[in-house]
Amino acid sequence: MPTHQETKHLPYSADQMYALVADVESYPKFLPWNAAARIRSRTSVGDHEVMLADLVISFKVFREKFGSRVTLFPAQKKIDTEYLDGPFRYMKSWWSFQDSPDGGCDIEFFVDFEFKNAILQGIIGMVFNDAMQRIVRAFERRAAELYK
Repeated sequence: MPTHQETKHLPYSADQMYALVADVESYPKFLPWNAAARIRSRTSVGDHEVMLADLVISFKVFREKFGSRVTLFPAQKKIDTEYLDGPFRYMKSWWSFQDSPDGGCDIEFFVDFEFKNAILQGIIGMVFNDAMQRIVRAFERRAAELYK
């Protein structure tokens, strides 16, 4: 599967954007194709927190739950996500947030995944870039709602 990497400058602080992305439980409120979210556990480990989370993705006739390990690094304003179980062969993503000297912050987003289901993989493959852009735009719209 192709990967997607994107860097954006937004008029919000790195702390604000980090908090928005770290709030996994709120994803169903604004993310396309995200029907549900549940945090299985949270564990503080020194300078970071490890969250085990389940997300339900719903796309056309497909509805799948997957688990991931979300590692939150508040001091570095970085979030790493690793796949645990569900419909993927693999999935890895990360976010990085840095305040910009001219105001706002710079955000870097990376995702790489592949579905086990060849039909679903084929469907998402055709719309992959558009889907990733819609997800990033959904985070931007959510920030505008929360941090006006």
